[in-house]
Amino acid sequence: MDSEHPASKLPLCVAFMVETIRMDGFDVTIIGAGVIGLAVAEEISRSGRRVLLLEKHDGFGKETSSRNSEVIHAGIYYPPGSMKAVFCREGNRLLYETCQRRDIPHRRLGKMIVANGPAEAEDLSVLKRCAEENGVEGVRLLSRVEMKKMEPDVRADEALFSPSTGIIDSHRLMRSFLLEAEANGITAAFRSEVSNVHFDGMRYIAEIAGTGYRVSTGLLINSAGLCSDALAAGIGIDIDRAGYRLKFCKGTYFRAVPSPGLKHLVYPAPTARREGLGIHATLDLAGAARFGPDVEYVKKPDYVVDDSRRDAFHESISRYLPSLPREALFPDMCGIRPKLQGPGEPVRDFVVREESGSGFPGLINLIGIESPGLTSCIAIARRVSGLVSAAL
Repeated sequence: MDSEHPASKLPLCVAFMVETIRMDGFDVTIIGAGVIGLAVAEEISRSGRRVLLLEKHDGFGKETSSRNSEVIHAGIYYPPGSMKAVFCREGNRLLYETCQRRDIPHRRLGKMIVANGPAEAEDLSVLKRCAEENGVEGVRLLSRVEMKKMEPDVRADEALFSPSTGIIDSHRLMRSFLLEAEANGITAAFRSEVSNVHFDGMRYIAEIAGTGYRVSTGLLINSAGLCSDALAAGIGIDIDRAGYRLKFCKGTYFRAVPSPGLKHLVYPAPTARREGLGIHATLDLAGAARFGPDVEYVKKPDYVVDDSRRDAFHESISRYLPSLPREALFPDMCGIRPKLQGPGEPVRDFVVREESGSGFPGLINLIGIESPGLTSCIAIARRVSGLVSAAL
């Protein structure tokens, strides 16, 4: 009887692994069920290959993917020709198409990047040229008069307006990826943390912590987010030589109650190093305003909101929204960016790489996928699918 089967006594997410020992294993295993891993899972699932998705948490998108501004970026900030620029521009279009086709809640609000003073005004001109080189359509400079008509409470000398920037329900997006992938036959296992990976020269063997079970796979996709560098190191990649070591960059958010009557996203002119995009005003799908994130490098992930940062937030916000009182700001949440760029260092691009050149054929590393990772998720998934096809 089924009730007497040894697997019946195991948690559902682990029970299937008893059966994998009796199988040849999987063609492709993806580690990490954030928005990138889920998008990759759906894309690869169309191929008919045997695909396994492993996630250490009890659900999808529990870390970086659920702790961000949920903004659909246009591709304004990123160096022309970089993966961030190319994936963001393509991903913007693909994300809106997917939202419309699947009825995923989203709004194409548009974004103002505001400038006060000559130096910031010159920054806007540089951003506009960068956006045009990246193929971003519709970006235009607004005079003070034009800006005031659109956002009466915002104070700035001028602004750069991006009409294709928007917001999205990222949870619904991730859920749609998972449902489509499962409908196409993938196996998803939650509460399944990978403790060790061994490459035997032909296949990768992943050990599942606390279970004693191992999974054999031909290709391994490392989409482990905040742990992606540690996973790569455990497999045998020299992450310092490769430039894969992550720096944890904490971003705090405060919510405004009552919410100011903004109709667009409002961003300050960004810093030269692009460590962050400044403490900006974003809106959720209900129209409520959230401010953040700031930039705070930390040694390990920490999701506690430090209320003492309220004064610094208010000072920054007041430069472009002087009508917002300090008392209207309340702690909201924190997120951690998996950045390859350290404090004061130059901008770094995404790592999307098949590692045959490092001696690990069939290993695909996705490391440093910070903003605009959400916007880029489908474009990245298509690139990874191409790498998988080339490797098999």
